[in-house]
Amino acid sequence: MEQKKGMDALEIGIKESFAKTVTETDVNLFAGITGDLHPIHMDEEFAKKTRFGTRIAHGALLVGFISTVMGKMNLAHFPPPGGVSYRYDVIFAGPVMFGDTITTELTLNEKIPERNELTFDALCTNQRGETVLKGKTIMKLLKESSSR
Repeated sequence: MEQKKGMDALEIGIKESFAKTVTETDVNLFAGITGDLHPIHMDEEFAKKTRFGTRIAHGALLVGFISTVMGKMNLAHFPPPGGVSYRYDVIFAGPVMFGDTITTELTLNEKIPERNELTFDALCTNQRGETVLKGKTIMKLLKESSSR
């Protein structure tokens, strides 16, 4: 029996996840890398006066976690060259505080062979089960990985 490869090997509903506790160091490094030094992330006195009452992590850091899960999915299911992140459509549903453990989960919900795309539902929750991000993301498979 021939083993399925690439897109054909994945069933709708397959899931992959990643969990990380977000630290002050993570936020500081992310700010330094991106240049996003907004005081909501960097200045506790400023942040105390906001509706959050303290500093919060950058929302884009969560998009990075989605990319991490895509990478895990890539390594587990596709021969090189695999696929690349193609599109993110997300809503930041709640704040991420320093010390929160965020679990990011992608669930395959659509395969579009004619475009070499996989669409995933994306969900990030904190350690209390609260949704902090929800949306969709698309992985574009490079041609060599999409064939049988």
